[in-house]
Amino acid sequence: GLGVKKEHLHCRSKGCASLFDVSHMGQIVWRGADRAAFLEKVVVGDVAGLKEGEGRLTLIVDQDGNIVDDAVLANAGDHVYQVVNGACKYKDMAHFSKYTSGFDVAMDYLGDTEQSLLALQGDGAKDALAPLLPADFDLPKLAFMSGVYTTVAGAEARVTRCGYTGEDGFEISVKAADAVTVAETLLASTAAAVQPCGLGARDSLRLEAGLCLYGHDLDESINPVQGALVWTIGPPGSRRRTDPTFIGADVLLTAEGKPKKFIKKRVGFLGHKVPAREGAKIFDSTGEREVGVVTSGTVSPCLSAPIAMGYVETALAKNDTDLMIEVRGKKVPTKVAKMPFLPTNYWRVPE
Repeated sequence: GLGVKKEHLHCRSKGCASLFDVSHMGQIVWRGADRAAFLEKVVVGDVAGLKEGEGRLTLIVDQDGNIVDDAVLANAGDHVYQVVNGACKYKDMAHFSKYTSGFDVAMDYLGDTEQSLLALQGDGAKDALAPLLPADFDLPKLAFMSGVYTTVAGAEARVTRCGYTGEDGFEISVKAADAVTVAETLLASTAAAVQPCGLGARDSLRLEAGLCLYGHDLDESINPVQGALVWTIGPPGSRRRTDPTFIGADVLLTAEGKPKKFIKKRVGFLGHKVPAREGAKIFDSTGEREVGVVTSGTVSPCLSAPIAMGYVETALAKNDTDLMIEVRGKKVPTKVAKMPFLPTNYWRVPE
């Protein structure tokens, strides 16, 4: 590889794309007449209202309203296609199986040895992918968070316009036997500069984009309100807010569907001159009272400055609030910052 910083900057560059192997992620297919109703019991978002091909980021919750995992799911016609985090997939499936009773639903886990997942991310991703799709495929019309079954370099594939970098891009699900051929074909692209990219750069890219990493920024002690992810449930007044059927909803929402108040909230931090890492303590502006913790931190390759994410007392969660972070025994000033830390480039279908 090029090393984390070069890989990161490559992904953010015009005409370039980065290829990640994310086959460790768990890919699940849900079938059965009650698949949407079942999923709406274990995830917070609207599943029944998804149009065919449409997908969304959602959160899997437990009875206390806490986050078991984050996941992407899509209406794939006669089934729902779901992708969960690699480190959580077996835990997630055990959690799901506790709630399937009484539902006409079947879970089909596409095992790691059978199915691979490649993520192609960056401005050049569409140019690298387009020539490998069927001639009649209208790629500009594929909206962000939408997916379709097609072929890539002749191999059967599900292509979803999504990713976790803040850039335009695609996740390409292919049979494991086809993964190397598809990856090599993308890397050999003459339409865009495609480079392999590792999980180190994937981490710094998602942090610049203000995206959570499960096991760090989210875990089973955090709920969607604390995690600043109420939007995944739905907008105010929507069906999932006013008539929620997911477990733990009563912990999170009032009878009117408004988020209940919690004492901590996820925010970004910018302005500290030295990098703060996961676990660094956050203090109020006097440096005397501990008010939170950093859950992710790095030096942003694009801003050439330290950035971080973490939790603070809700009263101190407003943008530009002055705080201190303790780094190697010294307290350094920082500010609560708006996320994402830089503009995102998610695809918008041309009018």
